[in-house]
Amino acid sequence: MTLLLLLFIPLAGGITTFFLKGDKQVKSWSLLIALASLAVMGYNLYAWNELPKTYSVQWLPLLGSSFALKMDGTSALLSLLTGLSYPIIFIATLRNEYASVNRFYGLMLLAQAGILGVFLAADALVFYFFWELALIPVYFLCSQWGGEKRIAATFKFFIYTFLGSLFMLVGILYMYYQTPDLSFSLEAFYDLRLSAAQQSWLFWLLFAAFAIKMPVFPFHTWQPDAYEQSPTAVTMVLSALMVKMGLFAVLRWLLPIFPLANVQYAGIVIGLSIAGMIYASILAIQQDDLKRLIAYSSIAHIGLMSASLFIPNNSALQGAIIQFFCHGVNVLGMWIVVDLIEKQTGTRKMSELGGLAQKSPTLVILLVIVSLANIALPLTNAFIGEFLMFNGLFQYNVWIAAAGGIAIILSAVYTLRMIQSVFYGTTNGVTEKFINIAWNEAVGLSIIVVAIFMMGLYPEPVFRLTADSVTAILGFIK
Repeated sequence: MTLLLLLFIPLAGGITTFFLKGDKQVKSWSLLIALASLAVMGYNLYAWNELPKTYSVQWLPLLGSSFALKMDGTSALLSLLTGLSYPIIFIATLRNEYASVNRFYGLMLLAQAGILGVFLAADALVFYFFWELALIPVYFLCSQWGGEKRIAATFKFFIYTFLGSLFMLVGILYMYYQTPDLSFSLEAFYDLRLSAAQQSWLFWLLFAAFAIKMPVFPFHTWQPDAYEQSPTAVTMVLSALMVKMGLFAVLRWLLPIFPLANVQYAGIVIGLSIAGMIYASILAIQQDDLKRLIAYSSIAHIGLMSASLFIPNNSALQGAIIQFFCHGVNVLGMWIVVDLIEKQTGTRKMSELGGLAQKSPTLVILLVIVSLANIALPLTNAFIGEFLMFNGLFQYNVWIAAAGGIAIILSAVYTLRMIQSVFYGTTNGVTEKFINIAWNEAVGLSIIVVAIFMMGLYPEPVFRLTADSVTAILGFIK
């Protein structure tokens, strides 16, 4: 029942939020719901060996679909990331003002329910339902509370995601009709014995859907515009959580169901992912807008995870799964800093900033820690995942690993350039009146810094949690 409770809390809480009045009441209620969801996830991990990992009731029996949920180590880690991210987002953006605040927070919580449903679904139809449930609130959040160019950015986001969802639905229905008993169960899909030709076209159909969500090159062009135009709280959800839906779907769908196609096309996917890393890193160096810089940085990091998922060794897969969590934590910290800078200065352009270290030494200390984690400095969380992924890449192909290493060097270039441009040098008319960060922003960043060092210094619990998932995936693809 705890699995069902994980979904019910944000779903019921989000619906209830629409009927609340008053900004303070809505924000307090939403934070309470987010903390309750985190508490349930924490209890699941605390009682991991005692609690059931599956839940299933009849849903649409005539169609062979049940409301089936399953939590393995990977879905538990991503559910924990979701549970941790929402309180951080709500705390760090507590002072942000929104028109129709009840609708904003209601949609945010509905998106959380959809994201958690994707991570827990053990039935293809349930998976698709929650995939769409996560997208619809985000569409309205971007289109109603976004920036000046939100309509164009949201339309582009809608077209990409709509086509991806359509591709996925076609693939699901085809596989459904190949099951002996017409079942939407993922286990039934895993037992399919599809021919090489069937696996080939289904692989690309579903990969396109998942690649749009991540996104990876060349399916990425919606992302920088959507990140730039969305409210920062929504951008946090998109970059920390929703991109993980695509990566998780590769693990849950592509690798177990299409083993022949994985072998045949892994080289192409890895090549696209590594090329995207270098391409996005070069574009990040050229950006003046902080949001677009972080957007391209995220594409580069996702490219490394995408490549590692298709490398059939323990190191690469383990590193990618760990990095799902670490990237989510780190990118939240980057967005919090961008949000508070924009609120105080009215700009995100690095060329218009400078000297903030003189005005807010607390902020610069916290940002430098998050930034160093973002470039995988040893003792930070991202170092663990990236080291394992590059070890896997090196075992797969030395030249591929070397190409990926170029992107890591470039990430240090644009990250250090950002720190220098924004925080050092002399103050100007824009930054002269900058004040130290508010308590809620300090709390959000402090939680992230603690998570960075905890994971960097003691990653063993995450290794234990995800070991069975990695073994199961390797069993499918080898």
